[in-house]
Amino acid sequence: MNKESTKKPLLNPAVLKAVLIFVAAYFVFLAIWLLVKSYYGLFISTIASYAITVVKNVEIVEIIRNKDIVTVGFIPQKFGVTILKTAIDVPTSNYAFNVPLTLAIMAAFYPFLKRKRIYLEAVVILVIVHFLYVFSLEGQKLTLYLEAQGYEKTGTATQIFWEFLWGFVDNMVVRFEPFLIGAYLYFFRNREPVKLKAKKSRKAKAKKTKTKK
Repeated sequence: MNKESTKKPLLNPAVLKAVLIFVAAYFVFLAIWLLVKSYYGLFISTIASYAITVVKNVEIVEIIRNKDIVTVGFIPQKFGVTILKTAIDVPTSNYAFNVPLTLAIMAAFYPFLKRKRIYLEAVVILVIVHFLYVFSLEGQKLTLYLEAQGYEKTGTATQIFWEFLWGFVDNMVVRFEPFLIGAYLYFFRNREPVKLKAKKSRKAKAKKTKTKK
């Protein structure tokens, strides 16, 4: 037998395909991301800002998008005068800089996924992470501003909570976002939908009853 014919390829064809998809997808997503980044930042900042008004006693008076930075103006709800406005700048690149890389990793998993719906789940996780960043950033800054201006009296525990939440999301979750999404796709790539599992179990039970008869 010819030894050369039995040699295994240096790189698995499926892995090579995934690498090529990753490289191509990265540049495609990077080009698209540069066009839509500021609008995505406005979308996330708007949702998170209205959510923070439920927790903090403030109202939104303006949301301004200036390229990469979204500026949100808050006023204390019980006073309601714009002269007391607190403006918070939220740079989109501070929390969404890994988006093209994350999407490229998601694309590279395509040949290995049994169910493509997992992509929707991964995108939802991605959006939640970005939402948490803006939400915790605004919560931390509003706590400091309102306390300093005498509009809110919070204890040390509340200040520590907002500092910890924002620090954790910023330093741990956002920076490891591609790894987290990649790990999620890897560990759940073969997971079957609940309905499909139930259908298979019913078929298996039906076969068992037939064999018993």
